[in-house]
Amino acid sequence: MLNQLQQELVVAMKAGEKAKMMGLRNIIGKLKAAKIDKGESLTDEESLKILKSAAKQLKESIDQYQKGDRDDLAEEEAYELSLLEKYLPEQLSEEIIRETVKNIVENTGAESIQDMGQVMGAAMKEFAGSADGKLVQKIVQEELS
Repeated sequence: MLNQLQQELVVAMKAGEKAKMMGLRNIIGKLKAAKIDKGESLTDEESLKILKSAAKQLKESIDQYQKGDRDDLAEEEAYELSLLEKYLPEQLSEEIIRETVKNIVENTGAESIQDMGQVMGAAMKEFAGSADGKLVQKIVQEELS
């Protein structure tokens, strides 16, 4: 994955795409730092975990910048997030998540919001990174209310 990102960076440099270069450098920097910390090459699964974490941080930054009326900075972060999302697995739709959560609620026998931890644990295990945790949490709350 790191090699693929570096190749894309070279293409962006040759094309003079400054925003893309900055975004790719940030992503590559995160992966290289993790590689150095580990002391050996990262597996694809480890790289994916780092990219998911970076995507979550970018989403939080975008929210904060928008709340602070800093749309210029939010746009930069959104662009970097769009670059990053090319390397992440496709996220499930809300309909699929809702259907799966309904099945989990039925299978676990959950009846109230007190059972949320049990349902969330099963749901996040089921989705394994292919669904946004905040969206899953919202849907679980709706189903248990």
